[in-house]
Amino acid sequence: MLIEDERAQREGLARYLEKKGFQVDAYDAGEAAMESLRERAFTILITDLRLPGMSGLDVVRRARQLDEDLGVLLITAYASVESAIEALRVGAHDYLLKPLILEDLGRKVQHLIDRRELLRENARLRQAVQHTNHAHEIVTESLAMREVAQWIDRAANSQANVLITGETGTGKEVVARAIHRRGSASAEPFVPVNLAAVPGSMMESELFGHERGSFTGASRQREGLLRTAESGVVFLDEIAELPLELQPKLLRAIEAREVRPVGSDRSVPFAARIIAATHRDLAAMITAGTFREDLYYRLYVLHINLPPLRDRREDIPRLVRELLARHAEQRSSLPPSIGVEAMHCLCAYNWRGNVRELSNVLERAMILVDDGRIDIEHIPEDVRGTTTESLSLSDAVERFERTHIASVLRFCGGNRERAADELGISPATLYRRLERLQLKGFEVHPSSGTSANDSKS
Repeated sequence: MLIEDERAQREGLARYLEKKGFQVDAYDAGEAAMESLRERAFTILITDLRLPGMSGLDVVRRARQLDEDLGVLLITAYASVESAIEALRVGAHDYLLKPLILEDLGRKVQHLIDRRELLRENARLRQAVQHTNHAHEIVTESLAMREVAQWIDRAANSQANVLITGETGTGKEVVARAIHRRGSASAEPFVPVNLAAVPGSMMESELFGHERGSFTGASRQREGLLRTAESGVVFLDEIAELPLELQPKLLRAIEAREVRPVGSDRSVPFAARIIAATHRDLAAMITAGTFREDLYYRLYVLHINLPPLRDRREDIPRLVRELLARHAEQRSSLPPSIGVEAMHCLCAYNWRGNVRELSNVLERAMILVDDGRIDIEHIPEDVRGTTTESLSLSDAVERFERTHIASVLRFCGGNRERAADELGISPATLYRRLERLQLKGFEVHPSSGTSANDSKS
């Protein structure tokens, strides 16, 4: 569907697109075009911004209400940053300036057609792989991770930038994907980039794009990740590795919602949401002068801090089961069982590499297993070395029960009725267990408690 009130331009664009193999219906006003859109299915809408009667922005709004998968290109001779941002906000996928470069128009039309086919394919695949979604879910046995899950839901219901912090291997990308998957733009792309793996000389081009011939080796134009993500999410992992000279450029991009590709003399808008992550102390880097404070606060709108695995040991048994199931699925085999002594060993270890290290240990153990059961001898010696005592099953259960109840009491500020409700037991049962576990005189100190976020969150 092409809407252009100037006859010469309308006919010229229609001829070009038909020569490229597209079927084109051309209109000189928005009202007639909307009547056709109610009756017929179109793949792409190209509309001028200034039209008699209904404006181009109104056309885009109504068109997206009728068909949310419609690809939309807005064209205008009257460019402004405000109109570009508004066009993207109401649902346009791209914004082209007159006089048009026909090859550029043809390329963008084809890109939107390919995108629509990809979305349809994704929808078909989503049902086929729905049973594998557990691979990206958050294990939330512990209170700390239950609070993280609550912050994920809050982040998913907003469009604010998010900063995820935590030690290496705690699952920062898993959290970012969960925010994207639960949000309103889950059908849009999720584009991850590990900035630590991108050479410094290529980072600006990687993020913002470049023009053809802008530097040696730039044989073609590139949009850059912030634009490739369209209305989805760009996940900037290891944001602390962003060179100091690029930090003001990213800051400006976030504030203005536009980027300037390398070698270009004009900026172009982008609509993607930014989620950043790091295992480093950005506050210390600000003090040292290696990270900009203004960029930090632009990224730090919502903050999710992931606790290390050693601080949420009650999650380990369930994590072990989940990870064994995932590895078994990849090997097309049944997940092995795990012995009590091996599980105790895994729960006692400090896991400096967190969930990633635990996953690697379990994958190695599965390779060594012959009888479908992981025992202590299948666990690496350095992990086994942390276990200095052998507990019976009842002793191990009692130790876990005592630690978990104490953690819940801290979370509830010592309120035993609320703690009983959190634990799913009656207050009378809780009192009996407190006496048996020698926790009857347990006190909550002001500094104790579990929190996924600091006060600024």
